[in-house]
Amino acid sequence: MSRKLRELTEAQIKKAQAEGKLSNLEGEGKPLPHRPEDALTDAGTAIGHRIMAEHGALPEEFKLKRELDAARAAWSAAEDAEEKKRLMAEIARLELAYNIAVEARRKFLR
Repeated sequence: MSRKLRELTEAQIKKAQAEGKLSNLEGEGKPLPHRPEDALTDAGTAIGHRIMAEHGALPEEFKLKRELDAARAAWSAAEDAEEKKRLMAEIARLELAYNIAVEARRKFLR
């Protein structure tokens, strides 16, 4: 971060503190939540995803990832060969849809 930007940031923080805008915020005085998945993404993307999640507006790939995890768990628990076969087809469908959604987001962000 350049020196000018750092100084501007510090000035904005001090101004907000003086105006009381940084008091009584949600989670104040508590440790930051543990989010190891955020370490693999840039801060802006991580914050954007968190805000969308808090307001129920997650990207399609997140929904697909949840469904994929559930389908894999169901496949592991299934004992019937036909059920395993059906679930494997569902897993393949979900993996394809998930990979398409991830690639679409990556292309959009370029």
